[in-house]
Amino acid sequence: MNNLSHFFYQYFIELGLSDLASKYLNLIVLLIAMLLIILITDFVIRKFLLNLFIKFSEKTKTHFDDYVVNNKVPRNVAHIIPLLIALELAPIVFVDFKYLEVFVAKGLQVFSILLTIWIIRSFIKALRDYLNTKERSKDKPINSYVQVILIVVWSIGLLSAFAIVTGIPFFKFITTLGAASAVILLIFRDTIMGFVASLQVSINDMVQNGDWISFEKFGADGNVTEINLATVKVQNFDKTITTIPTYALISDSFKNWRGMEDSGGRRIKRAVIIKQSSISYLSDSKVKELMKIDLITDYLQKRDNDIKAYNEKNNINKDLLINGRNLTNIGVYRKFVESYIENHSAINKDMMIMTRQLAPTTQGIPIEIYAFSKDKRWQNYEYIMADIFDYIIAAVPYFDLEIYEQVTDLNTASNN
Repeated sequence: MNNLSHFFYQYFIELGLSDLASKYLNLIVLLIAMLLIILITDFVIRKFLLNLFIKFSEKTKTHFDDYVVNNKVPRNVAHIIPLLIALELAPIVFVDFKYLEVFVAKGLQVFSILLTIWIIRSFIKALRDYLNTKERSKDKPINSYVQVILIVVWSIGLLSAFAIVTGIPFFKFITTLGAASAVILLIFRDTIMGFVASLQVSINDMVQNGDWISFEKFGADGNVTEINLATVKVQNFDKTITTIPTYALISDSFKNWRGMEDSGGRRIKRAVIIKQSSISYLSDSKVKELMKIDLITDYLQKRDNDIKAYNEKNNINKDLLINGRNLTNIGVYRKFVESYIENHSAINKDMMIMTRQLAPTTQGIPIEIYAFSKDKRWQNYEYIMADIFDYIIAAVPYFDLEIYEQVTDLNTASNN
């Protein structure tokens, strides 16, 4: 070994060069030779492994090996043998320069740590890409787990590198960080909180990729596109992107529409506000007129007979409509709306259908529809709801009712 390390040295001495010059020239020649050997070895092994993996992936049914190649795992693994060669040749090349040998040896050791990190990182990323193609894991925050693993790997690697550079044993170096643990926790506060949050989100199945969520605090209303360790990305319906801290999903309130999408319908909950001054009892002639409306013909005939029988039995004076029992235009209208909703082809009959009168307000009395459309797609849902309210709003005048409309100052001035 000594003869090999001083082979060129002896040659330069014989040429009549000084001892120091011969040593430097010997170092340069050996260093060039070592670099050439490393580069050639790295090129050959990299090509060999890459071709081997490509041929292997073509013959296998699984796509995991394809992701291994795409994430450069073979390329990073190919650097191991050239690194081992460099570690073996370094003492030979720097035999006459011990201080440089120590420096290069530490540099190669640090590089070996970095190479290990690169190999682990590329393999984990290949595994992440593969899992993201599986149906069972598509809704899981794989990116969060990958980021946590990479943070741990990088932390251990960097601490090991510092231990090598400083010459302090690794475990002793770790113990010296105990006093700085509070600072470390402060630095990685968001990361730790994000990791805990992502675990809770995953375990409790609170959010999945593709879910439609509404988060008023952050102005988010759209589909979740990505769940990371620190953030959740939401593509709003206006195509903007909102970024939400992952821990906000467990610390604040938000709405997930997955329950609606998985159910049999999408809720319709909207009211028509009736002007109170237009509400009145129905006369016999008006009842007969409304009996022509097919949706409420049977209902009015039965109710009218029941009311007349009751009033006659109790000798009710019907000179005034307020006496005894009577039908009201708002009550009949409410029944008309209910019958229309129950017979509407776009309404899910297996879910709740209700037409109710809400408490009076300063604007009037709301008649609210509570039902579920079969079609949950946003555009079709809006069309169905508009179609329903077009019809029932247009029907209001038939019942001698009026819809409340706020009179503006401009309209008031023009009327005066």
